[in-house]
Amino acid sequence: MVQHQRYNQLKNGGDEEAATLVFVWTNRGYYRRRPKILSFLLLSLLSCGFILAPHFFSFSSALSHLYFFGVQNDGLSGDLDVNAPLCSSISNGSVCCDRSHFRSDICFMKGDIRTHSPTSSVFLYSPKNSDDNVSSTVDGDELQHEKIKPYTRKWETSIMATIDELNIISKRRNSDVDHSCDVIHDVPAVIFSTGGYTGNVYHEFNDGIIPLYITSQQFNTEVVFVILEYHDWWVMKYADILPHLSSYPPIDFNGDNRTHCFTEAITGLRIHDELTVDPILMKNNESIVDFRNLLDRAYRPRITGLIRKAQEKTSGCALATPKRMHNQPKKPKLVILSRKGSRAITNQNILVKAAEEIGFEVHVLRPEPTTELAKIYMELNSSDAMIGVHGAAMTHFLFMRPRCSVFIQVIPLGTDWAAETYYGEPARKLGLKYIGYKISRRESSLVDEYDKDDPVLTDPSSLNQKGWEYTKKIYLERQTVKLDLTRFRKRLLRAYDYITRIHLQSQHLA
Repeated sequence: MVQHQRYNQLKNGGDEEAATLVFVWTNRGYYRRRPKILSFLLLSLLSCGFILAPHFFSFSSALSHLYFFGVQNDGLSGDLDVNAPLCSSISNGSVCCDRSHFRSDICFMKGDIRTHSPTSSVFLYSPKNSDDNVSSTVDGDELQHEKIKPYTRKWETSIMATIDELNIISKRRNSDVDHSCDVIHDVPAVIFSTGGYTGNVYHEFNDGIIPLYITSQQFNTEVVFVILEYHDWWVMKYADILPHLSSYPPIDFNGDNRTHCFTEAITGLRIHDELTVDPILMKNNESIVDFRNLLDRAYRPRITGLIRKAQEKTSGCALATPKRMHNQPKKPKLVILSRKGSRAITNQNILVKAAEEIGFEVHVLRPEPTTELAKIYMELNSSDAMIGVHGAAMTHFLFMRPRCSVFIQVIPLGTDWAAETYYGEPARKLGLKYIGYKISRRESSLVDEYDKDDPVLTDPSSLNQKGWEYTKKIYLERQTVKLDLTRFRKRLLRAYDYITRIHLQSQHLA
C-alpha cells in the first residue's frame, strides 16, 4: 500500500522515471510468478483442451495469452489470431480496439481508411448502406470515435502523458467532410509512436523495434509504417533494420499533411516481455532468435563494406577472432563494454590483463549515443564473450551469436532484480551462456561512504523497497565497481572453458 501511494505521489509530481520503477518494483512478485502460473495453466488446458475448447473464448480477456488454441481470423491480410483475440474477426468498414493488455492498446481498421494529420485523426468511411448501430452516434455523422496513444508503456501513466494521442473515427460516407486521397496505398499500415523513452537504446529496442517486429512480421514487409513523433535521427539510426520490416518508406504522420489512404491499418504495437519474442504468440512461432537473425541480415551488408571483406566468416560456432598471425592459434575474443562515471569498473586495466593471461583477445568498446549500430554489431557478432556492468548498454547482448557466446553481467549492489529481469533472463532466451556476477560489498565504492553495518550495504532490498528514487540515487548514480579479480577470475575461466568446449564440438561436427 505504501509503495502504491508513493507511485501516485511521484506520478502526480511529474517524476516519470521514479514512478515507473516504483510501480515495477512493487509488482515484481507478479513478474516472477507469471511464467510458472502460465505454464501451469497451459499444461492444465492442454490436458483437457478437447473437452473445454468451446468455453475458452468466452473468457478472451482473462486468457488472452492462450488464444493459440484457434481463434479464427476474418480480418486483415496478416493472420491476426496471434495478435488480437478480442478483434480477431473484423468486417469491412469497422473498427475494433483491444485494450485488454497491460502494456499496450491496439486498434484494427478495415475499409476506406484516410489519414488527416491536422486533426491527429484517422478516418474510416463506412459504406452508404452500413448499419449505423456499429456503435452509438458520437457526434453527427460519427459512428465510432476511439482515442489511442500508440506506445508500449500503457501502464506508465506519466510517460504516456507525453505521447501524442490519435483519434480513430468511423464516419458515414455521405458526410459533409470527405477527405480526398492524395496517396493511395495497396498494403496495410502500422501506426506507432517513436516518442516516450526513445533515445535510450534499451527502450528503443524493448519498446520500439522488437514490438514493431512482432506486429509487422505477419505482413512479410508488405506494410507501410506511419510514425507519430517522427525523428529523422531514429529513422537513420535504424535504417539497416527498417527495410527488413517494411519495403516502403516510413511516413511522418505529423509532418506529412497529405491524405494517405489504406484499406487496412493497425494502430499500436504488441509487446510480449522484456527484450524478447514469445513464439507461442507469433504466426509462425518466431522467437527472439529469429529477430536476431533478422539483425544479422540487416547489418551484414554494412559490415562487409566496413571491413572490405577482411572479416572472417562467423556464422558458425568457430572462434570468431578476426585477425591472427600465421600458425598462431585462435584466441577467444572478449569484448568489455566500458563505462565512465557511474557504474564504471575502476580497475578495468587490471581486468584486461587478467583476461589476456587466461587466453582471451580483449577488445574494449565504449559505445556512445552517436556510435553506428553496425559497428557495435560487428564487434559483438564477432566476439565469443562480453562483459559489462548493468545498464542500458547491456541491450547489445542481442548482437551476440546464440549458442556460441557468453554474456557476463556485473551486477552492482542493489540491482539484482533489474539485472536479471531486463538482461539475464532475456539473454538466456536468446541462447547465450549467461553468467551473472553479483559484486560483494567490498567491490562497491559505497563501502567508502557508508558504515559497514548500514542497510545500504547489508540490506539493499530494504532500500529498494523505499522507492526507485533510492535505488537510482544510491545504487545507480553514485556507485562504481572495483572488481575482486581473484573472485572474478573464476567467471572468466568458466567462460573460457565453455567457449573452448563449444569450439571443439564445432570442429568435430565440421
